[in-house]
Amino acid sequence: MRISKDVRTTTALGETFAFLADFTTTERWDPGTIATQRLDGDGGVGTRYLNTSRFRGRTTQLVYEVTDHRPDALIALRGENSTLTAHDTMAFTALPDGGTQVHYEARFRLKGWARLAAPFLRPAFRQLGRDASVSMREVLDRLAVD
Repeated sequence: MRISKDVRTTTALGETFAFLADFTTTERWDPGTIATQRLDGDGGVGTRYLNTSRFRGRTTQLVYEVTDHRPDALIALRGENSTLTAHDTMAFTALPDGGTQVHYEARFRLKGWARLAAPFLRPAFRQLGRDASVSMREVLDRLAVD
C-alpha cells in the first residue's frame, strides 16, 4: 500500500525541514500518532524513534530508523514491528513565494497474517493519508506565523 501527498505551506524551507526532520513532531501533525520518542541518535541517518499510534481502534508501536537525511531536501525513515514494515519519505522544495512544498510518501507492507487484511485496510490507509496531509499543512502554516 502506498500513500502519496503533496503539501504546500507558507513556512520557509529551512524551518519546514527542521520541523519535519524531527520525527517526534508527528505527535503534532499525524492524527494517528499518540507519542513519538527519540531512542538514540542526533536526528541524522541511524537515529531511531519509537512511534506509538492508534489505527482502526488498535494501538501499535513501530521502531523507525532514519535511512536518508539530506538537509533542506529529503528525510527517509523505515519503521517496523511484527506485522508491518513502513517506509516514509519527505522531499522538500522551496517555492517562489517563500513557502515550501513537501512531497510525502508512505509505503506499507503488511507481514504474516496481517497481509490477509490488506485489501480491507486500503480505505483506512487512504483516509489516514488524507487526514495527515491536511493536519501537516495546518501545523506547518502555523509555524510561519509563530
